[in-house]
Amino acid sequence: MTINLICPISLIYPPRIEFGSGTAQVTGQWIRAKGFTRILVVASAFHAARVNQLGFDRSVTVFAEVKPEPDVANLEALLGVAEAADAQVVVGFGGGSSMDLAKLAAVLSRSGQSIADIIGVEKVTGKRAALVQVPTTSGTGSEAGIRALVTHLQTRNKLAVQSTHMLADLAVIDPDLTLSVPPALTAATGVDALAHCVECFTNRKAHPTIDLYGLEGIRLVGRWLPRAIADGTNREARAGLSLAALYGGFCLGPVNTTAGHAIAYPLGTRHQVAHGAAVALIFPHALAFNTPAVPERTAAVLTALGLPTASEPQMVFDAVHRWCTGLGCKMRLSDFGIPDEDLPQMADEAHAIRRLLDNNPREVGRNDILAMYRAAL
Repeated sequence: MTINLICPISLIYPPRIEFGSGTAQVTGQWIRAKGFTRILVVASAFHAARVNQLGFDRSVTVFAEVKPEPDVANLEALLGVAEAADAQVVVGFGGGSSMDLAKLAAVLSRSGQSIADIIGVEKVTGKRAALVQVPTTSGTGSEAGIRALVTHLQTRNKLAVQSTHMLADLAVIDPDLTLSVPPALTAATGVDALAHCVECFTNRKAHPTIDLYGLEGIRLVGRWLPRAIADGTNREARAGLSLAALYGGFCLGPVNTTAGHAIAYPLGTRHQVAHGAAVALIFPHALAFNTPAVPERTAAVLTALGLPTASEPQMVFDAVHRWCTGLGCKMRLSDFGIPDEDLPQMADEAHAIRRLLDNNPREVGRNDILAMYRAAL
């Protein structure tokens, strides 16, 4: 795999990032300094009950109906609330689902555009409200990115929107907000952050300006994820994972993910498997499949994780699968009730996600995907 140093790349980060324990209060401080008085918080019901931690000094409108895998109807319900509130600032408070919906609310409310108008790259006409992102899990890195995904229930496809207008004006990463995340979710979201870093590092579009974030993100997950699972109150471990997720978000913007995420998507859109759990299940299969195309980078991934290096795909698979199993991740499709007869259709759906598969370092066919699903059944 040849890395081209002169290949153009755009690095886009939020203009202000607050990181560290106790920084959640900066949300309200920043909003007051900007003079915003009409505030919309986008959250799940659980996190809606915690908005007092964000340091607001006034009442706010809260949309508390975010679904784990948001669909178009969920987005449309949010847009109705956003328009009624005439929000000046939208705060995404939660995991990737809340932050993705917040991005879309900030650009679609009162815009005259619909979700159908903006699917794809840079089709958004402008930002209609300021955007603050406050993650409560350490996985998606959505707080740092310019992409948002919602599910179309009829087609069972992820609708992907990319726009610089969806970049957060402020990202607040307070690891203390993740202290309540239970072990199973900590594991799944942690492997999601890991997969972002790995898939960008082993990507056809991999670039040295991003590699440093990818490798350091992998090291952080390898060091701190087992500790956070063993003791959820370990604040240093939580901070390490929060930083890994942020680095993964930095990687996604200019490089994006590969086959691992494409193959994981049908688990969520067709069977409602949580995104992090789906990515964790597929992760060892995709990494092993790609090993022949990127043996040196795969070895670097294993080293960064603290695992023995290997160049033979089965050895790579065995090492990473054991590691994920040791974290408590469910590693069989049957664990989620996914039947064998659904696998061919899932393979068709995953193979159609060219925006990710075209980034993969090794050509992956529909039958390759089906073989991975069957190996994971």
